[in-house]
Amino acid sequence: MREGRIISSETNRPVIYLVSDSVGETAEFVVRAASSQFNGGDVNIRRIPYVVDKRTIQETVKAAAESNGMIAFTMVVSDLQNYLLKEAKTHGVPVVDIMGPMLKGLSTLYGKEPKREPGLVRKLDDDYFRKVEAIEFAVKYDDGKDPRGLLRADVVLIGVSRTSKTPLSMYLAHKRFKVANVPLVPEVEAPEELYMIPAERCIGLSIDPDQLNEIRRERLRSLGLTARANYANMERILQELEYAEKVMKRIGCPIIDVSNKAVEETASVVLDMLRKGGSRS
Repeated sequence: MREGRIISSETNRPVIYLVSDSVGETAEFVVRAASSQFNGGDVNIRRIPYVVDKRTIQETVKAAAESNGMIAFTMVVSDLQNYLLKEAKTHGVPVVDIMGPMLKGLSTLYGKEPKREPGLVRKLDDDYFRKVEAIEFAVKYDDGKDPRGLLRADVVLIGVSRTSKTPLSMYLAHKRFKVANVPLVPEVEAPEELYMIPAERCIGLSIDPDQLNEIRRERLRSLGLTARANYANMERILQELEYAEKVMKRIGCPIIDVSNKAVEETASVVLDMLRKGGSRS
């Protein structure tokens, strides 16, 4: 069996320098997982994040040589990779390229070279958490549950019942927009917060009365209720739509007719409005 390197650190533990052009979390996770196979993973990890210059690499290699340690890295910029490998070889420091083999394998699989752009995992993580936050927001402020959310929303959807406010809110949430929605009912005064937000951040949803009547009748049937209920009464529907139109005109918000439109179609119109209005994409 080949004799291992002599550990000379003051803590008598192996020293591993993690060099990354991003945060270095991936390298640390892999190193800790691997080191757990040796004496319970008792290793001295020193993370060197956001490495973008050769001087930092020089200093790290020197420190690793002096501590009789090793280097593991996740840098994707070829120039810095090659420089690190060259310096490590010159100073006799063991070095492990954690991402290299995977990048090579994926290059073969995709038939193209990687982007070589640092921090893409972090960007993907940020995007994911923004989406989760937007979905949680849509659930919390669905159906007018808490008017305070209207002031924090990227967009507020208003309309009578069965104009697809909730599914549209969830669709937009998956696009990372914080959406609140408010049902408009003649007997319930619209929340004052609706008149406090910029008109362009509020979008009214209208619908053809006959189509709404059919949608509501079908809804009642699915619930095992009679289609003669006031909910699906045409006179009642016209009353609700008239009230909703008054509220929308008072706000001065844009209005989308959702008649015969799939949620995806309406969402496309909303997204176009938001982008033209300068909201974030």
